[in-house]
Amino acid sequence: MVRQDCGSCHGMRLTGGLGPALTAEALTAKPPEYLQAVILHGIPGTPMPPWSAMLTAPEAQWIAQQLFQGFPLEKLEK
Repeated sequence: MVRQDCGSCHGMRLTGGLGPALTAEALTAKPPEYLQAVILHGIPGTPMPPWSAMLTAPEAQWIAQQLFQGFPLEKLEK
């Protein structure tokens, strides 16, 4: 979900696009609770939608934690 849905705006490598970068380096100044709230409630007046209809608070927290740890790059198949 993160790669496909979030990646459509934040870039497939989460380095930014329509939305800001979601790399561990880009998120260092933001608390995990902030990112969880943004995932669940979106940001009014921006393209960032709320995901609370599809995700629970624990799921949003897990996604935020994964992003802060540095979301693993997808392995490329040869």
